[in-house]
Amino acid sequence: MMLSDEQAFQESMQIHSDYLLRIAYLYVKDWQVAEDIVQDAFLSYYVKFEQFEERASLKTYLIRIVINKCKDYLKSWAYRKQQLTNRFFQTKTDPQKALQQAERLDIAEAILKLPISLREVIIHYYYDELSVLEVAALLGISDNTVKTRMRRARQLLKESLAEDEWEVLSNE
Repeated sequence: MMLSDEQAFQESMQIHSDYLLRIAYLYVKDWQVAEDIVQDAFLSYYVKFEQFEERASLKTYLIRIVINKCKDYLKSWAYRKQQLTNRFFQTKTDPQKALQQAERLDIAEAILKLPISLREVIIHYYYDELSVLEVAALLGISDNTVKTRMRRARQLLKESLAEDEWEVLSNE
């Protein structure tokens, strides 16, 4: 990389790192892992900087790298081991707070159990607050496909969550 390319790389890191971190966190639900994934994504981009053909915006390209790395992490043994460890060492505090935390954990687990194609539209629509058209553009699918996946994901979540948990999710 020439100096101007390196400056462009550093500028892209400054501009996009917070957004990419939020996306990674919404997938993996762990800030430290999300930070590692974003750093790894920027490292991949740095190594392949000259291969970027600008068919899409840099932001979309970086988001795609982060999403793919999140999917790889969620399939990994490290993630499964962490989930198992978290269940053993959950601390109980205030009963009301513990109940709310358990409900949120149940919702997060239900979302993470969805097939990835359904999970990513839910994450981008509800947690990243993107419109249907923005989700479609980001994932490279039609807006009708996004709507269909949203409908299927909501139905699966409704079936898997208790009534009160579904109300919590639908009110957010």
